[in-house]
Amino acid sequence: MALNFPNLSRSFDSRKRCVRFWAHDASLEVPFFVELDALCRSDPAATGDESGMLSAFDLNRDLIYAAAARAYARGRRGSYTLSAADMR
Repeated sequence: MALNFPNLSRSFDSRKRCVRFWAHDASLEVPFFVELDALCRSDPAATGDESGMLSAFDLNRDLIYAAAARAYARGRRGSYTLSAADMR
């Protein structure tokens, strides 16, 4: 089954400097993290605080989901961290 994103939830993690989100592959929940630098590059006007990073995530959700699907297709398992290089 293909990776899908039925849950629109995302959360800011100031300690890890990322935004967390989740996808599903059948019944398997797959955790993802997108680094703040990647979000800032995707939305240069975004502020570095929680509100700004969550807004940048929401504005770039399609780009982030596409990057997540590519990372997942590479076959690793566990959690996935998306960097600026993944956001193409």
